[in-house]
Amino acid sequence: MMTRRALLTTIVFLLALAGGLPAKAGAVADFYRGKTVTIIVSSSAGGGYDTIARAIARFIGKHVPGNPVFVVKNMSGAGGMVATNYLYNTAEKDGTVAGLVQNNTPFEPLFGTKQARYDPLKFNWLGTPSVETAVVLLWHAVPVNSVDDLRRRAVNVGVSGANSTPAFFARLLNATLGTKMKLINGYPGLNDVVLAMERGEVDGHPSAFYSALSSTRPTWLRDKKAKAIVQYGPAKLPELGDVPFAPDLVANADDKRLMQAAFAPLALGRPLLLPPGVPRDRVAALRAGLAATFSDPAFLAEGKRLGLQINSPRTGEQIQALLEDTYKLPPALLDRLRKLNKP
Repeated sequence: MMTRRALLTTIVFLLALAGGLPAKAGAVADFYRGKTVTIIVSSSAGGGYDTIARAIARFIGKHVPGNPVFVVKNMSGAGGMVATNYLYNTAEKDGTVAGLVQNNTPFEPLFGTKQARYDPLKFNWLGTPSVETAVVLLWHAVPVNSVDDLRRRAVNVGVSGANSTPAFFARLLNATLGTKMKLINGYPGLNDVVLAMERGEVDGHPSAFYSALSSTRPTWLRDKKAKAIVQYGPAKLPELGDVPFAPDLVANADDKRLMQAAFAPLALGRPLLLPPGVPRDRVAALRAGLAATFSDPAFLAEGKRLGLQINSPRTGEQIQALLEDTYKLPPALLDRLRKLNKP
């Protein structure tokens, strides 16, 4: 049983807390009123990351105290690390600059990527609208229709650079499934690759997110203009029907564990963040505003119209926990991942 003194102490604490909340909310509203918040997107315009960022920007302002205006700025390069480095080292740390970064970037320091000049555990993670499932996507005219075909015949796949997420996943699948994907660098984002597929410059993309494909080329799979050869991510996606799931295709336990660890970025979906050092009350306000946006009927209707997969939102705290767990990987597994991550 709680003593009278303990009970009185608890009541005083709760009353003080309740009395302090309006003041904090008022301070956040005063700060954001009349301001513009820039969301830095780490990929090029027109792709899946850009599409979801612009949708969020249209709705989140009404859910943040002070109702700031949100705008989007693209900063592509180095597989998302140009923007992530900027957000960590250069961006304003007052809550007026946020980021929506490619989900590989939080893991680049773990993989030993020298260009990653940031500590992902020090970012203020805000949340994500979904997890991701990726597919190896090939143009309909390419004479490859199965994983076995992809083991026998080499295909050219477009990526932004050797350190990009698609390039890493291509090397992973080549190593574990025995596929033959050859990387063609120089395509900043998914939209650039699919245009190159239409022009016949490349055969496909090694890591097309189903959510991005649904929003940018919604009829491609349905009309068989392109084909999904294999899917991978946190779990098999029912919408992809009988497209095989990569972890189901490996018998070796170490390879299966390697895949599970490598696919951790896909469990982050399309994560949003604030730089380190942003005042805690503003971090809390933007986390709450983002969560409210993800449940806003108007935002969900817009997402459905755009073909966005807003299927399983996760909080900033959940992202933080996932990152902390992944950074505790066993050394042997980490060594294999780092070798695959090297171009």
